[in-house]
Amino acid sequence: MNKFIWLMCLGLLLAGCKPSADEPKVAGRWYTQSQVEDGKDVYEKNCFVCHRDNAQGTFGWRQPGPNGSYPPPPLNGTAHAWHHPMSILKKVITEGGIPLGGTMPGFGNKLDEEEKLAVISYFQSFWSDEIYQEWLKRGGTN
Repeated sequence: MNKFIWLMCLGLLLAGCKPSADEPKVAGRWYTQSQVEDGKDVYEKNCFVCHRDNAQGTFGWRQPGPNGSYPPPPLNGTAHAWHHPMSILKKVITEGGIPLGGTMPGFGNKLDEEEKLAVISYFQSFWSDEIYQEWLKRGGTN
């Protein structure tokens, strides 16, 4: 393959990895559809094993286990994640949930800022418009 064609292919691949600056936001939300799609990949690689399909969490997540830690909660808008602003969501992803009584490890050294935002956009894509609006009223994007 000649160098020019190779560079064009590489450019097209890289262009598909990040949302375009002019890509529209998902209606009424802070994120783009590309972020949701990228977030699904991040979620499946890092979060799925604990937070399950469609961010539904673990059965019995409201009760501490034998070790006193809480199981992974749903992130799909049916638990308390929507009570936390963006800054806290990112902090929990970065530092983990142990300080909050859970067992989630921190992903600060594993995920970059874009990946953290993408995974948040993915699980927020399951939130109803009503839950999302309540999140915004609580200062969600702060």
